Amino acid sequence: MTTLFQKIIAREIPAEILHEDDACIAIRDIEPQAPVHILIIPKKLIPRVAYAEVEDGPLLGKLLLIAQKIAVEQNLEDGFRIVINNGPNGGESVPHLHVHLLGGRKLSWPPG
Repeated sequence: MTTLFQKIIAREIPAEILHEDDACIAIRDIEPQAPVHILIIPKKLIPRVAYAEVEDGPLLGKLLLIAQKIAVEQNLEDGFRIVINNGPNGGESVPHLHVHLLGGRKLSWPPG
């Protein structure tokens, strides 16, 4: 089964792309939960962070560094949140690991 994100990566579904390289793509979330809500998605299909393997470590680190880069580009110097949902009870809606970058307003705690 092809995930929604694989279809976006393959350009079968349109998205507003903010970053793309050989390892990942970053897009605006179509149902934003904050004024800035960007998804950083690895091109390698990892269903969820619980299924990541040791060799995925550099890729996972890259996702966070891309989130940091985009946060600077989006002027989120007052703060931002990085979220990775895992499993249905963790809020995961697409079975393809991705990082949420949220900002542009004061974010409350606890989040859920």
